[in-house]
Amino acid sequence: MVYVTTPSDQVLNYGSWPSPVSATDVSAASSRLDGARFVGDEVWWGESVPVEGGRTAVRRMTASGTVEDVIAAPWNARSRVHEYGGGSWTTSDDGVLFFVEKTDQRVWRLAPGELPRPITPSTGDVRFGGLTWQGGRLLAVREAHGDADVPERDVVEIASDGHGPGAASSVRPLVADSDFVAQPALSPDGGHLAWIAWNHPDMAWDRAELRIGRLEDGVVAEWTTVAGGASSPLQPVWIDDEDLLYSDDPSGRWNVWRMRLTADLRHEAVAPADADTGGPLWSLGPRWFARLDDGRIVSVRTHGSDRLVVIDPDGTVRDLRIDAVTRLSIEDVRGTQLLVSGAGSAGAGLWQLDVDRPGEARAIVGGSSPWGAEWMPIARRFTVDGPHGPVHAFDYPPTNPMVTGPADERPPYVVFVHGGPTDHVGGAASGRIAFFTSRGIGVLDVNYGGSSGYGRAYRERLRGQWGVVDVDDVVAAARGLADAGIADPARLAIAGGSAGGWTVLCAVTRSDVFGAGISRYGVADLRRLAADTHDFEARYLDGMVGPLPDAEWLYVERSPLSHLDRLRTPLLIEQGLDDLVVPPSQSEAVRDALVTNGVRHAYLGFEGEGHGFRRAETVIRTMEAELAFLGQIFGFPTPGVPPLDLD
Repeated sequence: MVYVTTPSDQVLNYGSWPSPVSATDVSAASSRLDGARFVGDEVWWGESVPVEGGRTAVRRMTASGTVEDVIAAPWNARSRVHEYGGGSWTTSDDGVLFFVEKTDQRVWRLAPGELPRPITPSTGDVRFGGLTWQGGRLLAVREAHGDADVPERDVVEIASDGHGPGAASSVRPLVADSDFVAQPALSPDGGHLAWIAWNHPDMAWDRAELRIGRLEDGVVAEWTTVAGGASSPLQPVWIDDEDLLYSDDPSGRWNVWRMRLTADLRHEAVAPADADTGGPLWSLGPRWFARLDDGRIVSVRTHGSDRLVVIDPDGTVRDLRIDAVTRLSIEDVRGTQLLVSGAGSAGAGLWQLDVDRPGEARAIVGGSSPWGAEWMPIARRFTVDGPHGPVHAFDYPPTNPMVTGPADERPPYVVFVHGGPTDHVGGAASGRIAFFTSRGIGVLDVNYGGSSGYGRAYRERLRGQWGVVDVDDVVAAARGLADAGIADPARLAIAGGSAGGWTVLCAVTRSDVFGAGISRYGVADLRRLAADTHDFEARYLDGMVGPLPDAEWLYVERSPLSHLDRLRTPLLIEQGLDDLVVPPSQSEAVRDALVTNGVRHAYLGFEGEGHGFRRAETVIRTMEAELAFLGQIFGFPTPGVPPLDLD
């Protein structure tokens, strides 16, 4: 692409600045990473490929620096355990790949020089995820859907040779005894298994248990809960056959703990901090800490943004510098070498670094902006006082090295609302953010009450208050930005997807602060969501709204579909037509109300897309439509993108 810049002293109205950050380039640079491993002298990782329908490829970087696909199209390594998957592949020590194929959810084996072959049976709706290779054994989480309301889940061992193609005997159950299981860890001598378990109606970040079971003939014979119950333990890691590390939040922050298998099960916090080493267990892949062979611990610490630190055996803590500030996950360790994934000011990436050589991290994939750092906005922490306490956010101002805005004009802003809602943003500019800021449109990314990354008290601010606290917080943040003279109060928009789309729809029906809204597959009817959603989130609303049927009146009162007469704000609605979590009927009802109320709007439905857009053509279309929509509503031209017809 050839891009001719404008003179550096040119002054143009906000929203219409020329920019090299195209929707096509953003789509190509928006791959998602799914795990990484050291394999011999190579590095392997999982990576989504938007131009190939969003499939997850497993790739490797050879010793010579060449990048190759380990599994090429159409193979797609993607698990659907707990619907959000994670841990969809792993490798043996000698480079045999094991992966979950999306289309059948079976585990497949790929040895060097061979073709992939299945090693789990093809019976019923059975899914695998959280694959790990431990002590020469292949462990996984299995989820079997049948006639019962709650699928059966257990920790299993899969024979790595499969005992023949897909034979039933290739899968051996190790332990179940709960609605959900995750993160199995085998002791070095193979005598004990540790894992995380929880039951409905709790989510893993509400209350969970760390369990340890004694193995007889490779199967758990008896087990006991050693941590949790009122807290949310995560990620057991064995030090030796008697000592265990894990993360837990009895203090209100996830910190690393050490426990020894003695009669009194002594627990000791390791270098505790007012930050989180842990996060919501949405998927089975993330790892927040790792132990080195010499006893040091490498840990992620989160307070809004992420830090990567090394904890010495004496408790001394020092930072490891890496060009990422959010979504950090310690993927693998070999000696003093680490593989760490995350996102920073130049986008998402995977880095290799040595804990004894700080500042020398090598980017394996990503980690650099295709447009140059000068086009990427620098996040500014922004906190305002809301009706429920402080509200944390990150402000990304308009950023363009060639253009400035008029001195007497304040820029339009889009308030981004993340999904989850128990999720968080960490202050890393993305291509999507730069798409707007490079054109003179600011972005405010809000961690409303209920977000993770600030401790349990902040996370639980949303308990029983979804549709209230989140709305109040984004409104307070938007008003605070305008009151500070940063944003034009007449040109404030709000955008979000899924749970973020819910907050968008609630905000535009309950406040007048926003002049435009963008809802991507947003929840509009809580009762319908409770009836239609998958089992992982089947009781999520118990904590965020209230248990049914007693709280049904709240479900009705808070749902935007109960207040369609209040819809007076122009809206852009984007919906996957194959979405099973938020069916198109919800978005269509909002569209119909906009028609009835005579409000300007556009509705875009996408065939082949579910809950979350993965195809490159969809990402491109939605980004260009959002820019065109804002231009039409706020009155600035948007050169370079197709016009959007508003009804």
